[in-house]
Amino acid sequence: MTTTTSPTKDLPFQKILNFRDVARTINSHTSQQPPLKQRLFYRSGIPDNATPIDRLRLSQDLHLKTIIDLRTDSEHVEQTRKNAKKISTSPATEPKDPTQALRIPGVEYKDISLNGHPYSSALIKQLSYWNAAKLFGLYVVGYRTEAISILGENVMAKRGLIGLAKDSLRHSTAEVRAVFEVLSDEGNYPLLVHCTQGKDRTGLVVLLVLLLLGVEKEAIDADYMLSDRELKGEREDRLVQIRAIGLPDEFAGCAEGWVEEVSKCIDEEYGGIAAYLERCGVMMEQQERIRKILR
Repeated sequence: MTTTTSPTKDLPFQKILNFRDVARTINSHTSQQPPLKQRLFYRSGIPDNATPIDRLRLSQDLHLKTIIDLRTDSEHVEQTRKNAKKISTSPATEPKDPTQALRIPGVEYKDISLNGHPYSSALIKQLSYWNAAKLFGLYVVGYRTEAISILGENVMAKRGLIGLAKDSLRHSTAEVRAVFEVLSDEGNYPLLVHCTQGKDRTGLVVLLVLLLLGVEKEAIDADYMLSDRELKGEREDRLVQIRAIGLPDEFAGCAEGWVEEVSKCIDEEYGGIAAYLERCGVMMEQQERIRKILR
């Protein structure tokens, strides 16, 4: 068993990777005032494999109320397959939704696939007719990984982590709005946001929140790049998964300049964070509520 300890020393987890209190990380890298409120907004990799001790820490020590899960349906299917034995022997499992066995009791889950249909459709349109036909054929017969690898090799690898983040800004506006609707409700805190690694999609959501709070880019970058260290112990396993979907090895790490380039895109293409969020449907009142909750 691999034991990881988050940068917050009083929060050790046995099977939850890349976990941290965003405020504590940011406050340690900036002197701006007022500081962010701690023990409200967390980020991590997937918590599906959390041990009983991990679950108690989240629910009883951190009093976690909400988890925003940014993964796709395909990722949920794959996790259900990997954990089939655990699910089949769990008395809490509901036949209609076997993923419930992987969830933490007492915590409300918000499933918001950040890279949903508009995003996927935009990437698929960049495929040749032949590759698109192969992708859909494989997907229909249940070969999801092989289908995704066609998109990974022919489109995603060429876009790179920075390009894909910009694609998410452009095509995932409805999903961004859904995430910020959760974030603007004080009753949902303390809150955890995660994807699979807790690096890219999670990183984008955290970036948007921190820009809204006026955090300096250097501090945001420090938080983003921390994922490289936190995920180091699982790198070989991640490389296997990444290569299986047609992506190069650099997708296992953090991209240098990611925060600067994505922030620049928000400023130059959308007129800044407030204007971008308004474009997504996150009104100024909601934006101000998030500032009051987290600052």
